[in-house]
Amino acid sequence: MKKDTKSQENIVRRYVRYLKLERNYSPNTLEAYQRDLGHLLAYCRAEGKALLDIQLEDLQHFAATIHELGIGPTSQARILSGIRSFYRFLLLDGFIENDPTELLESPHLGEHLPEVLTTAEVDQIEASIDLSKWEGHRNRAIIEVLFSCGLRVSELVMLKLSDLFLDEGYVRIFGKGSKERLVPISQRAIHELKLWFDDRNRMKIKPGEEDFVFLNRRGAHLTRVMIFIMLRKQAEEAGIKKVISPHTLRHSFATALLEGGADLRVIQAMLGHESIGTTEIYTHIDTTALREAIWSIIRGI
Repeated sequence: MKKDTKSQENIVRRYVRYLKLERNYSPNTLEAYQRDLGHLLAYCRAEGKALLDIQLEDLQHFAATIHELGIGPTSQARILSGIRSFYRFLLLDGFIENDPTELLESPHLGEHLPEVLTTAEVDQIEASIDLSKWEGHRNRAIIEVLFSCGLRVSELVMLKLSDLFLDEGYVRIFGKGSKERLVPISQRAIHELKLWFDDRNRMKIKPGEEDFVFLNRRGAHLTRVMIFIMLRKQAEEAGIKKVISPHTLRHSFATALLEGGADLRVIQAMLGHESIGTTEIYTHIDTTALREAIWSIIRGI
């Protein structure tokens, strides 16, 4: 495995040198291409696949994954363009015989919203988790925190022990642009976290990773792709037919708040949205209700 890793690192170095010397790309462009390729490398690590073994169906799944992780349409298109460039290089340099990106299409994005899970369905997923496995309580805590706090998956993987105020019943979240917000956490989520902490306290944790709430078996913090894959597999085991992702739990959280009568501005604050229009997208509020809410804010009511 180490040999394969070194081989892949060598290929990536040769690709970057090709972009720099033969394509004469600027430092900023080089950094962007490396960042885009980094998404695929993370996916390959999570799936246990090698770059040279990737097929079209793998790339189609990768494209769906970055969409479900909440990466915007423009960024998705750029990432896939960078991946196509990489595999064209592999073909030209003789690393592969066929280009798997030839038939790779950009996903149909539009205004598609993820599925919504009911509380019963979330319970069903959690109940399907095998608690005899070392990661059992961790995965239940992940799902419960995502659902009860409405976090972005990027916020969850960066959640620190020092951001938990469980006795007071809230967590501190650093969202987009490092903007801080305080989010209430349910007693059930607190209970699941404490069960996970019992297991976590027995782990050997990597230096520098001690403050992260959720860790992998090697004692390092999780990645967004790892969370996506775990949740997808757990939903399948639970018999959930809906196509879900971590974002589905965030969307379900917002929808449950709305159906429970929560004020639009409260939902906006809980989700960390700058624009009330973004909150409208998450919560299915019709245009009339949104207009009335905006006018209420403008009037200071």
